Amino acid sequence: MKLYIAGPMTGYAELNFPAFHAEARRLRALGFEIVNPAELNPDPTAQWLDCMRVDIAAMMTEKCDGVALLPGWEQSKGAPIEHNLMRDLGLRVYQAARLVGLAGEFPVLSQAALGDLEMEAA
Repeated sequence: MKLYIAGPMTGYAELNFPAFHAEARRLRALGFEIVNPAELNPDPTAQWLDCMRVDIAAMMTEKCDGVALLPGWEQSKGAPIEHNLMRDLGLRVYQAARLVGLAGEFPVLSQAALGDLEMEAA
């Protein structure tokens, strides 16, 4: 499964790249293929719109199956756009921290995530 990582960058030290890189390493170790915007746009002086153009294009051309959201994504300028795009396309949306492993093609979620899914289904 290929996931795009989305989260806050603007206003964070080092554009929050350390959090993006750490989560990319963790998810790759679990067997996910990862598209990491901190790797796509390594120049910290790049303009926001230029980065978003690269990121959204990569989400589509890399054929991501969904998005893994970092904490604080809701307060981000770009992550809600990425979240909405993936959701509106019918792709998967996950809280990155709740992805704890793979079972075949589908991630195994933590008990908290499973409870959230049950509440949404009700």
